[in-house]
Amino acid sequence: MHFLSFTLILLLQMTLQTELHGAKWTYNGPEGEHHWSKRYPYCGGAFQSPIDMKSELLRFDPTLRPIEVQNYNLSPNEQLTLGNNGHSVQISLPSKMYISSLPHRYTAAQLHFHWGSSSRPAGSEHMVNSKQYAAEMHVVHFNSDKYPNMSVAIDKSDGLAVLGVLIEVGEFNPAFEQFLKFINGIKYRDQRVQVPGFNIRPLLPARLDEYYRYDGSLTTPPCYPSVLWTLFRNHVTISRKQFLALATALYSSRAQDSDPVPLNGNYRKPQLADSRVVLVSFNEGRGLHGTLTVTSPLRRKRIIQQLLVGDLADLADEGLSQLLPSGSETLHAGKKKDLKDQQSETLAKSKQQTLYPSSWKKSQTDRSVGKLGLAEDALCYSSLEQRVFQQLKLSHTENKLVQALRDEVFPELNLKSYLDCRSELSLPAIRHILRGRPTDEAFELDRSLTKALMNQRRISPAIKQSVPMTKDGSLPPATVPRKPHSQGYPHPWLLPMEWED
Repeated sequence: MHFLSFTLILLLQMTLQTELHGAKWTYNGPEGEHHWSKRYPYCGGAFQSPIDMKSELLRFDPTLRPIEVQNYNLSPNEQLTLGNNGHSVQISLPSKMYISSLPHRYTAAQLHFHWGSSSRPAGSEHMVNSKQYAAEMHVVHFNSDKYPNMSVAIDKSDGLAVLGVLIEVGEFNPAFEQFLKFINGIKYRDQRVQVPGFNIRPLLPARLDEYYRYDGSLTTPPCYPSVLWTLFRNHVTISRKQFLALATALYSSRAQDSDPVPLNGNYRKPQLADSRVVLVSFNEGRGLHGTLTVTSPLRRKRIIQQLLVGDLADLADEGLSQLLPSGSETLHAGKKKDLKDQQSETLAKSKQQTLYPSSWKKSQTDRSVGKLGLAEDALCYSSLEQRVFQQLKLSHTENKLVQALRDEVFPELNLKSYLDCRSELSLPAIRHILRGRPTDEAFELDRSLTKALMNQRRISPAIKQSVPMTKDGSLPPATVPRKPHSQGYPHPWLLPMEWED
């Protein structure tokens, strides 16, 4: 009987996985990206990739180190597998290749490409100020300090690190020819050939110290938000003939299929920023003048502690406006002096509240931080997906899976990313913290936020046009109006508190 129950559970789990993760997806048509979330709920969720690297999202971070890659120069005696998986050209990479300049060791697994078509040679996934390049290469690495292989790491919030390279049509590139000369051997889906090892390093730009950095996702199903993205600022070039080898020689269908389907235009469209910012390692030119450096991680941790255990009445009256996008962090360069004064005041107040907490407050903070996923424990997306699905199945609301996952995951991703300086602190994340504080002040502040979220729909048309909402209901960091006309509050959503000091 016990064996029968175990078998039944196993079959249910397998059925669930098949139901959620069907094998078929395409970039266009009935299985195209607009329909991915039906089978892969995270594709409609938070912190998705790619994004458009617009100037207003960029923040200079002087602590970003140059990317250092190890053992990228492979011997011709090493055999690599070049394959057509129906979605892209992919090259397997040996585990001796790794990135050494990140907090964890990230070991190489594979590299692949996204490209346009012969009639439209624009197929990069990421854009820079809305400019789309001809193609893009992704070198995928997994966190080998914490996980044994790519399969285990793929759905963990700290599981993957991807190096992105933008590709433009221009001069002939001998490094790309090392594998393109074998491309006729993989014309159809599921075909593979062995190719001699070669130096992978020249596939990357010459400069590895200039790049964009943000928290994002896989750009293909299942779209887990598990990727630390590094997109190099400088592109590489390939010749038109080399580009056409990618764009015209391959098929996404199998050799035996009667109706061959060309493999091109295999790129996902840009996704919402979701309160994220993009850290950059360079601070000159290209629209970065007037962009402030990011605030310190120490200050961000103090802000979280203040929300967890601080005096919420004082926070609402005086300090909350500095925690959010329209506060000090998005002032223009000309206001740096004011910013310094505001930061000094906030830090002084934070020190009083966080450096000398009572013992019960400190233990409560530690427990809350762990509960919110801000400690070392990584979020596991596949288990979270199954748990949410089962809960919804019990209430017969399976069709709400995408939104439920987004509501569950967004606050924790936002907080984690905020502490690493890669996002602004968003309203849903603040409300998520407040729910863990069973006090009258927390209740009142949460109620005020709830009213404000409802009132966002009633913002005047002029403000609506100049301030677009993000998908989670918060205001984009760089576009929140400094002085909204309504009520004179520092935020259009910040309402007067309903308690007395």
